[in-house]
Amino acid sequence: MRIIGIDPGTGILGFGVIEFLKSESRLVDAGVIRTPVKEDDANRLQIIYDELTDIIFATKPQIMAVEKLFFSQNVTTAMTVSQARGVVLLTGKQACLDIYEYTPLQIKQALTGYGRADKQQIQEMVKVILKLNRIPKPDDCADALAAAITHTMTMR
Repeated sequence: MRIIGIDPGTGILGFGVIEFLKSESRLVDAGVIRTPVKEDDANRLQIIYDELTDIIFATKPQIMAVEKLFFSQNVTTAMTVSQARGVVLLTGKQACLDIYEYTPLQIKQALTGYGRADKQQIQEMVKVILKLNRIPKPDDCADALAAAITHTMTMR
């Protein structure tokens, strides 16, 4: 089974595609979609839609695992990230993917067994689980892979 994980963002959206077979996960593709800061929101969302559609077409996942938003302070950031998240969910639905959403707490618990794990611990577990030589960069990419891995662990 192939899973695409998404770490939503308007400026930088992380994605990670893994193959899960016989209790093992392996990296298929990972990276980020960047949008120009000076572009208006509609153009940025169009870029996310177009590029994510291309990634889904090229990697052929069956499942999408999306990190849910958690914001306690910055409402403006929450609004723009929510817009990007909506585009992600729509893109996944249009590609007929099964969509699952995970909170940061669920991702931390799935990968480390500890809900207060820090970003470095999560990234190290992504590296170990996928048997990589180094932690995927940038952080958004590693976070997206963590969402995909979380889905494999909750399926069991």
